[in-house]
Amino acid sequence: MSSALHSLDLSSVLFLDIETVSGLASYEELDPEWQKLWEDKTRWQRKDEFTPEEYYPQKAGILAEFGKVVCVSLGVFERAHGHGRVFRLKSVFGSNELELLQELAVILEKNPDYKLCAHNGKEFDFPYLCRRFLINGLDLPKVLDIQGKKPWEIHHLDTMELWKFGDGKHFTSLKLLAKVLGIPSPKDDIDGSQVGQVFWVENDLQRIADYCEKDTLTLAQILLKMRQEAILDETEIKRV
Repeated sequence: MSSALHSLDLSSVLFLDIETVSGLASYEELDPEWQKLWEDKTRWQRKDEFTPEEYYPQKAGILAEFGKVVCVSLGVFERAHGHGRVFRLKSVFGSNELELLQELAVILEKNPDYKLCAHNGKEFDFPYLCRRFLINGLDLPKVLDIQGKKPWEIHHLDTMELWKFGDGKHFTSLKLLAKVLGIPSPKDDIDGSQVGQVFWVENDLQRIADYCEKDTLTLAQILLKMRQEAILDETEIKRV
């Protein structure tokens, strides 16, 4: 891996993962105008395989216009004092997206110089958050506001992009990348396809937050592996 990654100050990186669900529990709850917009938006993806009703619970959560954020898990390495490492994990979660994003904004604005790091973050997590901030009538936190910035002024890291090594067509899931690098799998409970069910049917936000935190921890472990450093053990992980 590049010397730039080895020289990166890990305490300047904010590791992040988000969990999203459909804006409403079912397609039937959308008003007719929103139903038509959903049908138009997803026509090419659905083709003849799914009706709009069938497709909504499966995919509405990944489209920022039709979904919402229910959890954001954050992780940071504390600046070392003496020997050892400490990685702190914190989750912001809830069914009220506006309040969740306001709480997240406070955290991000306290540390505007953080470099954000996510897996597939440049294609999903970061733009999704930006869209939902604006939809909720909120200003973008400085670290997410990249409009008009030159590429070298954008402090975003993406572990999937790092793993591509310039191969633009290559997609590798967090789970696969963790496995190939010898990192314990984070997927020991639910997976992303089940988050909507856990939210809308089970109403178990803590379970979603636990799942999201595991992904954020795995993200940090992947970056450590890419730097050819030892992964964290449980004694080095602190949950807030």
